Amino acid sequence: MTLQTNIRSMKKTLVLIAVAAGLSFAAVQPALAAGEAKHPRKGGFSFEGPFGTFDQAQLQRGYKVYREVCASCHGMDLMYFRTLAEPGGPFYDSHQINPAENRFVKALAAEAQVPDIDSETGEAIMRDAVPADRFPNPYPNATAAAAGNGGAFPPDLSVMAKARHDGANYIYSLLSGYQAAPAGLEIRPGQYYNPYMAGDLTPFVPEGAHVPPGGFIAMPPPLADGQVTYDDGTAQTVDQYAKDVAAFIAWASDPKQVQRKQSGVGVLIFLLLFAGVTYVSYRRIWKGVAH
Repeated sequence: MTLQTNIRSMKKTLVLIAVAAGLSFAAVQPALAAGEAKHPRKGGFSFEGPFGTFDQAQLQRGYKVYREVCASCHGMDLMYFRTLAEPGGPFYDSHQINPAENRFVKALAAEAQVPDIDSETGEAIMRDAVPADRFPNPYPNATAAAAGNGGAFPPDLSVMAKARHDGANYIYSLLSGYQAAPAGLEIRPGQYYNPYMAGDLTPFVPEGAHVPPGGFIAMPPPLADGQVTYDDGTAQTVDQYAKDVAAFIAWASDPKQVQRKQSGVGVLIFLLLFAGVTYVSYRRIWKGVAH
């Protein structure tokens, strides 16, 4: 009887604990939801998944959007022009001698100006970039960058897709997801509402009012329909621009992604074959031997 009584008591205790935990979780949920951003929309990118590859035409369009729109504020300090012509890159040419000799990359690099030192006078000069140069930064330093953008430092985009959860989809959703601020939301000058931007808007809505998802971002909507001209007939819309530049940033964040996937598949095939050969050998060597 004592044992049965103890078991019943333990069951009641466990039930009470479960109920209390459930109530606590339910009470905490609204507070957590208030500071959440909307989950990124899917961009349907070709490079997603273990066998995905980058669409070269999309990377070329994405580079154009970056150069004509994003590069005015955001740098890519880890990117070199020659990387654009590496295998899998937007301007890779199977007939090129090497990436640095790619004719497209040479022409693209020559459009940019980079700082240098005159070898004869030692004075600071600006010259045309070459494939061996990094992408030029629009600002000489972080302080100048922040001062030119109302105190908000534009982040470097070199590895942005790696630095954000669901990288390419997040960038695509953020760039194409600007909305008018919901009614009742107090928004300060120089800030913009974006439901995909992480933040907690609780302090900026009337007490007891619904807290919208997302947060404030200092960057104004950077894209507009017809802003960048595509020569291949692709739709010139904000949604398409956002997809293309998100794909380019995802590639720039990991230029060797496709090669790594292909190597991984090759290694898995080798391991499967090796496992099969090992099993057959084991069966043959130990055939008829009791063990």
